[in-house]
Amino acid sequence: MTTHTQAPVEAQDAHAHVDPVRALIGSQEGSAAPIQTRSERPRSASPADFGVPTGREVNWKHTPISRISSLFEPAGEEGGVSYSFASGGEYGQATLAAGEAPRGEFFEPEDITAAVAGQGAREALHIRLPREAEIAEPIVLDIAGLGAGRRADGYIVVEAEAMSKGTVVLQHTGSADYAQNVEILARDGSQLTVISVQKWADDANHAAAHQARVDRDASLTHFVITFGGGVVRVNPTLELSGQGANGEMFGLSYSDSGQHFESQVYLFHKGADTTGDVLYKSALQGESARSVWIGDVLIGPDATGTDSYEANRNLVLTNGARADSIPNLEIKTGDIKGAGHASATGRFDDEQLFYLQARGISEEEARRLIVLGFLAEIPQRIQVPELQATLIADIEREIAEGVRA
Repeated sequence: MTTHTQAPVEAQDAHAHVDPVRALIGSQEGSAAPIQTRSERPRSASPADFGVPTGREVNWKHTPISRISSLFEPAGEEGGVSYSFASGGEYGQATLAAGEAPRGEFFEPEDITAAVAGQGAREALHIRLPREAEIAEPIVLDIAGLGAGRRADGYIVVEAEAMSKGTVVLQHTGSADYAQNVEILARDGSQLTVISVQKWADDANHAAAHQARVDRDASLTHFVITFGGGVVRVNPTLELSGQGANGEMFGLSYSDSGQHFESQVYLFHKGADTTGDVLYKSALQGESARSVWIGDVLIGPDATGTDSYEANRNLVLTNGARADSIPNLEIKTGDIKGAGHASATGRFDDEQLFYLQARGISEEEARRLIVLGFLAEIPQRIQVPELQATLIADIEREIAEGVRA
């Protein structure tokens, strides 16, 4: 059984050689039929195979192409970011050249920026959790931009060996134009959490592809938290390949005027008895604030016993802000426990505001409580108390700045 929740927008013969751009956008003559699913998108390590996006392609039509055009060419030797470990550096000392395992074991670029990052990053930083190790403190990698307009390409491999347990945090600050690949391998029985936090300066541009494979009886919890940057596009892919694998994907963004925050999420149930949960939330304030969320869930033909759900919630706080939300669900087997999706975008609830004010709470405090209550669900799922508290404080700061504006 195959169910589509949105009309097909792209298609290709998986065994034929096609020009990826023509496959994605079709042609006026109708010679290229549209691809129907995320899994059928062309993949290649060569940027030339994708061509420069025009904005008509289905995976680029919501992105401000002109603002991130610098990411369509490799960075060369400029070196626009620095890397340093705030904690857990002993687990991330190795580097991997192109073709050196486990780099590339699972990752396959599906757009030009991922191909550029793979080509431009001569060495990949390898963060490895040893077999059966339980790492109590989070491994925290600071990625700092070195200046507005400076280009950088990055590749990070996070590998949790069998039966290991730990948390990896990627923290982005400063300013740069940064194309990044993150390859995540959760081996059999491992329990891994990966948290990507974007606190860039307003003139930074960041395009990242996270691709993760979760093996038998392993678990991956993945977070994308974005508060800063000009254009930030973080697209996570999670494949539940092994029987009994579990995947959770959470996201939080707070977009102000002029900021564009985007995530195209892909959850693929490949193995049997897998469970998946996706929840992304965003708040938007200020004219031209923008968020984009596209969520694709594929339950494959062998993924019997699957239980899956995805949801996106957006809170629009001011006029002129815009949130695009597109959930898609495809099911190729009838033997599942459950699958569903939901999407909701709404303005600030004046009835909730009136209710709180009627009980003696000031309008400013009432607004703070409503927005904080809406967003806090995501950081509360992070099992790192210091980071959780920091993110709650970040939300509070964003709310306060919106009130002052």
